[in-house]
Amino acid sequence: MDAELARWLVSADAEPALAEASGQPDPGSLAAATALRRHWPADQAAAALGQVALRRRAVAKFGERAAGLFLTPDGLEQATRADVAHWRAARFTQAGVREVVDLGCGIGADALAFADAGITVTAVEADPATAVLAGANLGEHARVLCGDAVALASAVLGDGAALFADPARRTAAGRTWRVGDFSPPWEFVTGLLEGRVGSVKAAPGLPSTAIPGGVATTWVSHRGDLVEASLWSGPWPAGSRTAVLLPSGDQLEAGERRDPLVGAVGAYLYEPDPAVIRSGGVGALAERLDARVPQGGIGYLFADTLIQTPFATTFAVQEELDHDERVLRRWVREHDVGAIEIKVRGLDVDPAVLRRRLKPTGKKSATLLLTPTVAGARALVVERLS
Repeated sequence: MDAELARWLVSADAEPALAEASGQPDPGSLAAATALRRHWPADQAAAALGQVALRRRAVAKFGERAAGLFLTPDGLEQATRADVAHWRAARFTQAGVREVVDLGCGIGADALAFADAGITVTAVEADPATAVLAGANLGEHARVLCGDAVALASAVLGDGAALFADPARRTAAGRTWRVGDFSPPWEFVTGLLEGRVGSVKAAPGLPSTAIPGGVATTWVSHRGDLVEASLWSGPWPAGSRTAVLLPSGDQLEAGERRDPLVGAVGAYLYEPDPAVIRSGGVGALAERLDARVPQGGIGYLFADTLIQTPFATTFAVQEELDHDERVLRRWVREHDVGAIEIKVRGLDVDPAVLRRRLKPTGKKSATLLLTPTVAGARALVVERLS
């Protein structure tokens, strides 16, 4: 989409087209395109239909607000979920931030959350069409500038302004995980954190080598999905590593990296939240739960006493079986199992292939967990606890 088409899309002239597109059961269908092209040029019809399709997808991230947003496919993919954006904005307000510069604002998801929190926002976006859409999304709540973040940073970052940056993780070839491909450049935005309150968002798989010294790092899990890593400068302890669970807001400080004790299978099994694992907090969680791992490097925790925790999914261990396909097939048959959830760590097993080979045809359901232990590979029959 070019800037001219984006300006039409956010104007009052596009409202009838968007309304008609919203009435289409499948905006991506040939029938929908044919219907809109009776009244609008092909590019405008496609833009309106594409916008409706994106808004329907965006409900998962933005809820009811999605119906009024202007989106791009790349912008929606990288946009922060609403709960996460509001958590970040709350952190800024608790740190006393009143003004923030959002370098690389995309469609404006984080800028909206800052504005909702009463923070004055200046947003910078390099792509002209995306800047138009961000301006429409933010309205009077923020100032949107179109231009290169590196060139504009010194002009917009005043002494009292906090920084937020979510560098684009796409190239002409598509999505990228290489830190060197980020835009604005990773070294540039992380360098801006020095001496100011700020946050830089990244994908949750951010390599530890890309985390500079002197910052705090959080890994955020939203409803069990690991969604981001973020660097923080300001009042947060430098070098700290924290797992954050949303929407509850529970936090686990990883502390010093330490390996949990290795021990036998117990009555209860804890599967740590992915944010706990990425933050290096499995050892800290093991201490809280008086738990051990079945083998070094395996992210399952076993304990003999049940302790409630938001930082792991808890299972009761019902049976311990040999990791032998014949044994498992016989167990499935004898227990009339037809639906099997198979979870694997530390073993070269494809759950989908194993499920087919076990030939479940019964009426009951079961969960099998395969893991190496001090006594060898084992298959555990477990029951998920609420």
